Amino acid sequence: MSRIAESFEALRRRGRKALVPFVTAGDPEPGVTVPLMHAMVEAGADLIELGVPFSDPMADGPAIQLADERALAHGVTLHQVLEMVHRFRERDGSTPVVLMGYLNPVEAMGYASFVRAASKAGVDGVLTVDLPPEEAGEFLPLLREARIDPIFLLAPTSDGKRIGKVCAAASGFVYYVSIKGVTGSAVPDMSEVEQRLAAIRAATDLPVGVGFGIRDADSAARVARFADAVIVGSALVNKIAESADRPEEIPQKVAALLGEMRQAMDDV
Repeated sequence: MSRIAESFEALRRRGRKALVPFVTAGDPEPGVTVPLMHAMVEAGADLIELGVPFSDPMADGPAIQLADERALAHGVTLHQVLEMVHRFRERDGSTPVVLMGYLNPVEAMGYASFVRAASKAGVDGVLTVDLPPEEAGEFLPLLREARIDPIFLLAPTSDGKRIGKVCAAASGFVYYVSIKGVTGSAVPDMSEVEQRLAAIRAATDLPVGVGFGIRDADSAARVARFADAVIVGSALVNKIAESADRPEEIPQKVAALLGEMRQAMDDV
């Protein structure tokens, strides 16, 4: 059982939903990331999604695009992101870490080299936004052999056939994108999201996480009523941006917002 599966099983036994924050590695500067990861865990995060900076993040809205630009301005590479995970693992051997990003940096490193390095660093899952299951035939066996979960996206436009294909290829959890658009661009219709999750659960026993559009404690609590995981990104990245010139304040400010979400979710 992977570390992600173990985490969700432990949460299920406790009757608790997963809080999954996303931040971009190296934003606003490389030295912030590892302390921020630890602060998020202390604030109640159950898994961490760590964004790999990329020059053309097509699924992301302005907040995360700017986060990528801030990280890339410091020359942050995929190798450095893996080193950040390794340093995080020196203190935390239990919180799952999922790398989220785009295919180009992985292809540049090479699938086999990337999987070896990710496994050595302590990565638990990989979500490659622009790599659909039908094009991942070379990558998936390497990930599974290394016990790294491949995470895939489902959208409001995914039909039953697509849901089945994605669920068959995924492990760890399934990521449902709650809106038709980029990150941070809209507020999801919660009743529609709940209906879509019912259709996904009919096709898989994997946990289902919901992301895109989770802005505050109230929206996190509403999603926690029917999802297995609440994934929050742009709201945290905006907090980081507000203090980009005061990086020492970032872990505390992000942790404060996550703590509010954690409490609201636990109160549901």
